[in-house]
Amino acid sequence: MRTRDPGFWEDSKRAEAQMKSVKELKKWLELYREVHDAAEELKLAYEYVKEDVISEEELDAAYAHTLELLENLEFRNMLREEADQMGCVLKINSGAGGTESQDWAAMLMRMYMRWAEANGCKLTVNNLQEGDAAGIKTVTMQIEGDCAYGYLKGENGVHRLVRVSPYNAQGKRMTSFASVFATPLVDDSIEIEINPADYTWDTFRSGGAGGQNVNKVETGVRLRYNYKDPDTGETREILIENTETRSQTDNRENAMRLLRSMLYDMALQRRLAEKSRIEAGKKKIEWGSQIRSYVFDDRRVKDHRTNFQTSDVNGVMDGKIDGFIKAYLMEFAGTETFEN
Repeated sequence: MRTRDPGFWEDSKRAEAQMKSVKELKKWLELYREVHDAAEELKLAYEYVKEDVISEEELDAAYAHTLELLENLEFRNMLREEADQMGCVLKINSGAGGTESQDWAAMLMRMYMRWAEANGCKLTVNNLQEGDAAGIKTVTMQIEGDCAYGYLKGENGVHRLVRVSPYNAQGKRMTSFASVFATPLVDDSIEIEINPADYTWDTFRSGGAGGQNVNKVETGVRLRYNYKDPDTGETREILIENTETRSQTDNRENAMRLLRSMLYDMALQRRLAEKSRIEAGKKKIEWGSQIRSYVFDDRRVKDHRTNFQTSDVNGVMDGKIDGFIKAYLMEFAGTETFEN
């Protein structure tokens, strides 16, 4: 195994990336084995029930268990995008409505904290701004765990609460809004891979003022890189010339450093553009724009995109939102938009 090679950890970044891939493959193997073993046990159970060794109720239980494992495996297969494997940055903002909306934002924060806890995720709370009298105005949370962003990306949008407000002296039924914004939690550095087949070198004499200042050898370098746009698939040439030193070797290294810097900046700009696109797709935190409604009096929580709903309001507010997550991913996984 590569991991047992004495030199494996000499390149720490490469080793960490390799270990991440190994961990992901192990997870898939474990899930497959669970489904395979359950299916084999179900076959035996079917034979046993014919011989009166087990009851039909036990057979039904074995069938339900196998079906659940199979559906969970199919569910996880919906998380195919690279970002799905990352942690999640979850930002919650209270809408208009003062204390009532701020209290609702705090309730949503608690809901996601309980979900993170139940799923073994590491949670860090940043930028928490308390409400004027109760609740919160805004909070940013980092949720790090297995496919955290993949699971939570469907929570992106406006959440609507309908209840008899404890902050209303007349005990009126009130409606409040809060927005949730989910983005991938990326590493501080962006790895830039440059395929040697995509670039070529030219050398030339560096210019000068004449006499001894004129470089008599070809120390200047010209780097031509064929950049393929990940969005359009179009290829264009990036040209970098470097005459910084009188050493061709040093100039080559400097040119490669400049290329990496350019590619890093381009990747960063694409990421920012995508974030801006998602932000532009968000609607105002008000009537008609909500993705999900939480109606406490009617004991109902309904997602307006998938029509999935439950009467277990208390369970949902305690973080039991997997039903909504699954319904969203099964319907929208693989789509490129996150419209609210």
